[in-house]
Amino acid sequence: MAKRSNGITLQQLQYFIEVAAEGSISAAADILYVAQPTMSAAMKDLEARVGRVLLARSARGATLTEDGVEFLGYARQVVEQAELLEQRYLGRPPSRRLLGVSTQHYSFAVDAFVRMVKSTGAPEYEFSLRETRTWDIIEDVRTLRSELGILFRNDFNGNVIDKLLRDSGLAFHPLFVAEPHIFVSRRNPLAARARATLDDLVDLPRLTFDQGANNSFYFAEEILSTLSSKQEIRVSDRATIFNLMIGLDGYTISTGIISDDLDPEIVAVPLEVDERIEIGWIGRTAVPLTEQAQRYLADVRAVVTEFGIELLG
Repeated sequence: MAKRSNGITLQQLQYFIEVAAEGSISAAADILYVAQPTMSAAMKDLEARVGRVLLARSARGATLTEDGVEFLGYARQVVEQAELLEQRYLGRPPSRRLLGVSTQHYSFAVDAFVRMVKSTGAPEYEFSLRETRTWDIIEDVRTLRSELGILFRNDFNGNVIDKLLRDSGLAFHPLFVAEPHIFVSRRNPLAARARATLDDLVDLPRLTFDQGANNSFYFAEEILSTLSSKQEIRVSDRATIFNLMIGLDGYTISTGIISDDLDPEIVAVPLEVDERIEIGWIGRTAVPLTEQAQRYLADVRAVVTEFGIELLG
């Protein structure tokens, strides 16, 4: 009768998570106060037990293989659940909390992130929030740099976005559908209007978020990206776009959800167009979300419902 092999240990999973975070076996060993040969042997043994190569080793360090990316998602799940058991039944204090989120430039995503951080009971945490380009959001989640991403799709870009997500092993999960609004400065004459039309915008600078090398209409963060504009300015961050709204009476098109606390000088005005904006989160198809990621999405839903928007699903 063949001898049954030993299973994966919790320690190996903790080591693997640290190696993935640091991109180096030796750096992970230093952080965890483990001898480098011990860490290296633990990773080789882990790969032998799962029967797959999880790390691509080179002189520059260690990067995750495709199998390693998927394995990392499950490893995080197991370690988090073990920590929750210890907290509940052994009286251990909450451990260091981890979460990465990549998102298009939405104030509701920031609002929810603030709430999540404030409600975290752990004395230590390491969170990241990246407001970035559409392509980079997808890459961040594909490589598990971020556990989830937030972006929009509509009838125009849906097929392209969905195909890219499928090819990357990702899936889009709808959160809500928003009516398009323009964001303008409180001093802009349109700020007092009940609704705005495309004709109202003809002589105003259109402000859009730069998509870098992937500046396709399909990756634009704003709807109606194919419409021509006499005056157009691309920016890379939300603070700049708001400053240009104030300084140049520019506008951008978004969801209409804006935080008075975070953006007190900007108002949202409904835009009369036959379009809708579907907002959702993306994640790895085969990797379940951690508890921390689920908490963040719960806060996203709470922020959105406070604006009277009905959630999907």
